[in-house]
Amino acid sequence: MPSEISPSDKHTHPVDQVLPLWELVVYGFQHVLTFYAAAVIVPILLAGALGLSRNELEHLIEADLFTCGIASLMQAVGIGKVGVRLPLLQGVTFVAVMPMIAIGASAGGGVTGLRQIFGAVIVAGLFSCFMATYFSRLIRFFPPVVTGSIILVIGLGLLPVAANDIVAGHSTSAMQDPVELRNVAYGLGTLFCILAIQKFFRGFLATIAVLLGLICGTLVAWALGDAHFNTVSSAPLLTMVQPFYFGMPEFHLLPIASLIVVMIISMLETTGDVFATGMIVKKDITPQDIARAIRADGLATFIGGVFNSFPYTCFAENIGLVRLTRIKSRWVVASAAVFMIIMGCIPRLAAIMACVPLPVLGGAALAMFATVAVVGIQTLAQVDFDNQNNMIIVGTSIGLGMLATAQPHITDKMPAWAHIIFGSGITLGALSAIILHLFFNHITLKSGR
Repeated sequence: MPSEISPSDKHTHPVDQVLPLWELVVYGFQHVLTFYAAAVIVPILLAGALGLSRNELEHLIEADLFTCGIASLMQAVGIGKVGVRLPLLQGVTFVAVMPMIAIGASAGGGVTGLRQIFGAVIVAGLFSCFMATYFSRLIRFFPPVVTGSIILVIGLGLLPVAANDIVAGHSTSAMQDPVELRNVAYGLGTLFCILAIQKFFRGFLATIAVLLGLICGTLVAWALGDAHFNTVSSAPLLTMVQPFYFGMPEFHLLPIASLIVVMIISMLETTGDVFATGMIVKKDITPQDIARAIRADGLATFIGGVFNSFPYTCFAENIGLVRLTRIKSRWVVASAAVFMIIMGCIPRLAAIMACVPLPVLGGAALAMFATVAVVGIQTLAQVDFDNQNNMIIVGTSIGLGMLATAQPHITDKMPAWAHIIFGSGITLGALSAIILHLFFNHITLKSGR
């Protein structure tokens, strides 16, 4: 069972309660395991597209983990007017993947491409910091019909990521064929293990069901010869992340403009994630909260550009873990952040995490991502669906979000700028909910209809 809350903590909101050290370590480790696969995928995709060497890829992953930790500390713990102080983990936004690949490729790939990417990341981060206050004033345009739609689309949009992991697919943009039954068994076995722990155990064991499921799945895979730890000993024991490791960044107008658009989209995602977390932890979200969250994204993105990493945003993946475990303390995320900073400096620890097979991660992710969608449904329960406008807003937003999710090649014949919007179901669904709400519930009312 988790430790009893002291009398002095009874009037403290669960978000602000500091748990005993051992609980912070265990729960934080669970967040890191949940987060790891999604955290490293962006550097891997980028390195493959730009033709980077293995050593360069390893440095990108180390820099990513290190900066993820700093970004998560800023968001969860907060510094002045930076950070929303909720249990939100920070990671590189997937929205930035295609634009960054386009920037790097147009520069000739390799390290030269990276320098142009980092220059654009630095400026885009400063832009996001500057715009945070102005963007937060638009919060009145985010009633439950908008936030509920965005949260639901986020949850549904994440499910293909879990499915791709379960079948050990190469990417969500390609159907895995053939599908190995062994991989499906690992994924569903991990899922059933998590469900069984939640059903038959109470207290502390129930709250770490995801962690226990991941451990059990990995041990079974290891016993059957499908999980290997032989690469751990070859990883460096200690390293230091260096600013401007690949040289001084280069600043060019078009790459900067492209990543500024990415950060605007990221603001929408962060707004949805903050509202989702607020619903889960039962804390009202104010415009100031949104501003602090976006400001943390911007500052983390700026730091990312300096430390050879990429644009940062709140990670919806870990919101599902908060919902599933009901552990609401932001200090758990702070603990996970410390783990990530250490992993960025001790590659051997990161190598151990990397030994968890993808299908096992996918089984756990399936349980968590679905709970994000459920939070969206809970939010939509507050909406008056007798109002036909609200029915249209929700239905169309989900439909467009699923269009891009189900048909990832829909952007193949589109210009590069359109990939930012139509290449992500989450982005398209979020934009649709906002624009349709303005069109149906504001513009039409003002016209006197």
